Amino acid sequence: MMNPPRRLVWLLWMLLFAFCCRVLGQALVVFFDVMWLPPMEEWSSGLLPYPILLPTQLLIIAICTIVCWDFTRGEGYFVQTKPLFGHGVLWFGYVYLAAMILRYIIRMSLYPEARWFGGTIPIFFHWVLASFIIAFGQYHRDRLTQSSRPS
Repeated sequence: MMNPPRRLVWLLWMLLFAFCCRVLGQALVVFFDVMWLPPMEEWSSGLLPYPILLPTQLLIIAICTIVCWDFTRGEGYFVQTKPLFGHGVLWFGYVYLAAMILRYIIRMSLYPEARWFGGTIPIFFHWVLASFIIAFGQYHRDRLTQSSRPS
């Protein structure tokens, strides 16, 4: 079994770190009223109440950490190539990213006074998660492409 490329491992860890910073930043604002960070309204779209959002974010962090750990070790469930799973994840990542880009465009057109960055923390971090999913899916797609080439 061939190990994942080191740059992919680093990319996945960096994207996870960025998402962890987002979760920590929002928690600091909610629980400790930290004033040097943006106010709560900037951190959340309001679709999920924070008592549901935080455990969901922690679950995402846990899953992404397991993925990163498998990639770091070069073995484990998430490193093993699975054709259907890999393609499904990749397409989900593309659709997710496209939806979040569309969300950004709609937000900017509805709230021109907020351009370019008003209320965009949730959107930008959805881009981070979508990038993680796409990188993960591309790894599986590339492994399938490499294994199907004649030697």
